[in-house]
Amino acid sequence: MTNHLRDLRAQRGWSQQHLADLLEVSRQSVNAIETGRYDPSLPLAFRIAELFDLGIEAVFVSPSKPG
Repeated sequence: MTNHLRDLRAQRGWSQQHLADLLEVSRQSVNAIETGRYDPSLPLAFRIAELFDLGIEAVFVSPSKPG
């Protein structure tokens, strides 16, 4: 699953560590999500979307839809 997390984080000037702290996950988890090596759990995906005040579909792109 692709996502827009890196762009959203950069728009706010947040480091991976800052975002990880806000989400209460490791910086490595944020990096893995951003690079597509890890798909977050549904609760974490919703927390990420809510943090950016977006719908989940604005952050995460279904693998069946072009990016």
